[in-house]
Amino acid sequence: MLLIYTPKVTPRISYVFKHMFSRVLGLPIGFTSSIEAFIAHKSAKMSYGKQPLGSELFFQSHRLLLEQGIESIDITVKPWEETVCFFNTSTNSAVPFDVFSAAFYLLSRYEEYLPHVKDAKGRYSVTESLAFKNGFLEDPVVDIWSYKLKSILQEAFPSLHFEQKKHTVHLLVDAQEPYAYIQKGFFKSGIALFYDLYRLRFNAAWSRLKVLLGLRRDPYDTFKWIIRVMKNKPSALTVFFLLGEATSFEKSVNSYRVKFRMLIKLINDYREVGLLISKKAVTNADALKSEKRRIEASTKRHLVSSLNFNLEVSLPEIYRNLLTLEIEKDFTMVYEDMPGFRAGTCTPFLFYDLDYEIKTPLILHAPVCTTSSFKRQSPKDTEDKIKSLLDSVKGLDGSFIMIFANKDFSATPNNKKWRSLFSETLHQ
Repeated sequence: MLLIYTPKVTPRISYVFKHMFSRVLGLPIGFTSSIEAFIAHKSAKMSYGKQPLGSELFFQSHRLLLEQGIESIDITVKPWEETVCFFNTSTNSAVPFDVFSAAFYLLSRYEEYLPHVKDAKGRYSVTESLAFKNGFLEDPVVDIWSYKLKSILQEAFPSLHFEQKKHTVHLLVDAQEPYAYIQKGFFKSGIALFYDLYRLRFNAAWSRLKVLLGLRRDPYDTFKWIIRVMKNKPSALTVFFLLGEATSFEKSVNSYRVKFRMLIKLINDYREVGLLISKKAVTNADALKSEKRRIEASTKRHLVSSLNFNLEVSLPEIYRNLLTLEIEKDFTMVYEDMPGFRAGTCTPFLFYDLDYEIKTPLILHAPVCTTSSFKRQSPKDTEDKIKSLLDSVKGLDGSFIMIFANKDFSATPNNKKWRSLFSETLHQ
């Protein structure tokens, strides 16, 4: 165990130290504010504060972890070895910046509580983020910093034991539109067919008609292929279904139909089913409660995982609603159109409520990317980028999470890269 002296153990200090040392590095830690107890401790120890007590391993603090509330902070990002740093400190410190305050700033999503410009879908924009502006969005800096701390501690205390971790791969499938043509009701299907003909989209109309007549499989119905691919793979898989109202008349599926409920049961028999929270339920607690109740009725299991429609994160309200309903994991902390580490980490972390200044039991799993992140890239560039991100996560024994859609696996030439990545590349 590593003993940490700090004059005052605040909720912020406890939260970020436990993430970096315990969750990332697998190192048990303890805190003390007693100088006598710290001096008497004969094993591994370090101090965190304004000034060192003596000649111990010392990390100088920035004011962020001692404060409460949210205020605008001027941040200057500088290069440090092969990574970056901010919240600079004096030369007395073991590292030239307050690594713990910097990590807390990213993990708590401090910047998302501050006034900001939203994107076209009403979300926090990637271009507003400190990581994007300073070119380290694709680096899981919190984990990189943690491993640098590990090297410093191993040099000072060679006998210190770190629990061995192993990287994981978790693939997510957003099934907001499980079918292209079927299970939408006679009226909706008829209207859609009429519009195809009205717009002179004869190929689309013919394809729709063949599916509706049972002459061919619905192109978006790729779930049996997904199950077959993942049957013997060690990677985790969660498929998220939308049970609330869709935002588009054309895309909406009647979620009360027997075939749709049987689809949920089919996936649930093999892998995890999660809830794709509708746009209404992201901001409406009663709607969220109803959707949770309905998906649990279909799976006969307690709902564990959620993903927000359009990857909208409304801090902190949506996470408080998840906590109230005892949903354990959320997978929305990602930018839709830009790969990278939104919270600066590739290790699942606890949601810290900055308004209440408390660490919560809700675990946030931050995906690295979605398939939408690579709309304008060639198949080779896409594969190279994803392999590079995967290698970064592997090197830090982190969790690589990627979001696909079921329609990404339909049998079209453009989808070959997604089928290959999903079935082969990400499991190597």
